[in-house]
Amino acid sequence: MSLRLGDVVPDFTAETTIGPVSFHEWLGNSWGILFSHPRDFTPVCTTELGSVARLKPAFDSRNVKVIGLSVDGLGNHERWAQDILETTGAALNFPLIADSDHKVATLYDMIHPNANETATVRSVFVIGPDKKLRLSLTYPASTGRNFEEILRVVDSLQLTAHHSVATPADWKPGEDVIIVPSLSDEAAKEKFPQGWKALKPYLRFVAQPGK
Repeated sequence: MSLRLGDVVPDFTAETTIGPVSFHEWLGNSWGILFSHPRDFTPVCTTELGSVARLKPAFDSRNVKVIGLSVDGLGNHERWAQDILETTGAALNFPLIADSDHKVATLYDMIHPNANETATVRSVFVIGPDKKLRLSLTYPASTGRNFEEILRVVDSLQLTAHHSVATPADWKPGEDVIIVPSLSDEAAKEKFPQGWKALKPYLRFVAQPGK
């Protein structure tokens, strides 16, 4: 199936490095990030898992649960975790799904036959507490992901979910944001009594709410 933004993501039960996980139940009221890997013992994946392990406290502080997926079995995952620790200095501190039957990969359309008929692409799914898809990214197997950027995207998604704002290009937390066009100037005055800077009638910059 092809997931679209706003869709409720498929639920599933899978074996992971922390035991069986029922995905929706495991997410609870948290945000979630599900990201896939082509297979175990691959060089780019090893660096990615180490990066996520190092960033896990930052995801935790944002109420985001992270979970990885590879099409290999648990035995390989456990051996791979040792390699990840040795090469990156970071211990695997989040669950890794064993998807040898491709059940989850099929549910989330992670296998693209024109790229590879059996291995998953590097997919990223950011899921809200309502279990709806908020963002999806697809990378080729040869390109490692920038998880600092994914963390920045989470900051934007969480901010814009609770305020009538959008974030401009290259935005970083703490910088000015944009008042959404659907909010009239009259309504904006109530929400942003401190005022804003209008470069165009439709382009109104305001200080980040809460800062």
